[in-house]
Amino acid sequence: MPEYKVAEIFTSINGEGKRAGQIAHFIRFCGCNLACGYCDTKWANVSDAPFTSMTEREIADIVDAAGISNITVTGGEPLIQPDIIELLSVLRKDGRYIEIETNGAVKVDEVIAMGNSRPSLTMDYKLPSSGMERYMIESNLDLLDDRDTIKFVAGDTADLRRAKEVIEGYALIGRVAVYIGTVFGRLRPDEVVRFMLDNAMNGVNLQLQMHKYIWDENARGV
Repeated sequence: MPEYKVAEIFTSINGEGKRAGQIAHFIRFCGCNLACGYCDTKWANVSDAPFTSMTEREIADIVDAAGISNITVTGGEPLIQPDIIELLSVLRKDGRYIEIETNGAVKVDEVIAMGNSRPSLTMDYKLPSSGMERYMIESNLDLLDDRDTIKFVAGDTADLRRAKEVIEGYALIGRVAVYIGTVFGRLRPDEVVRFMLDNAMNGVNLQLQMHKYIWDENARGV
């Protein structure tokens, strides 16, 4: 039976995306194939990050006991975990909403192939200030539909301009939920709103990392 490197499992409020403000059960895995300059989970991505080795059944038992219908699978980058599709198949039952937070640098074909009951994808598109845009797999964008979210995290106005180019270039509005947020503490939310207004960005959602406003921005397990 496969085992997974689990950094932490916790219940909190969903701070981002379509279900922001709703309670969710989070499963965070160790390891990432990117190194974004603004990453707020570097502690889980380093080679010597602490983890608990868990089977899919052990993870599923914790999720079952929590009684929470929103499940967020995150990292790091969860899709680089070996046999992650097998775990996702076990978790998707009883009307649960499964959301995978993925960084845009891993192919999502296997998730899409899970069919109509597949998990929802919340995919980052890494903008220039992250230093990781060159790793984006742009063919992923063509696979997303109205179950999914594309998320842009902007650190400056150049990032905002690039986000606009990608949104328009891939005709994302109306096909997938689109969110623009900020690197916390670097770009003010009102600057994003002004850019959205100046560019008539209909259908785009401002995203605030709600959990960072509720708790300390460096707090874990929230």
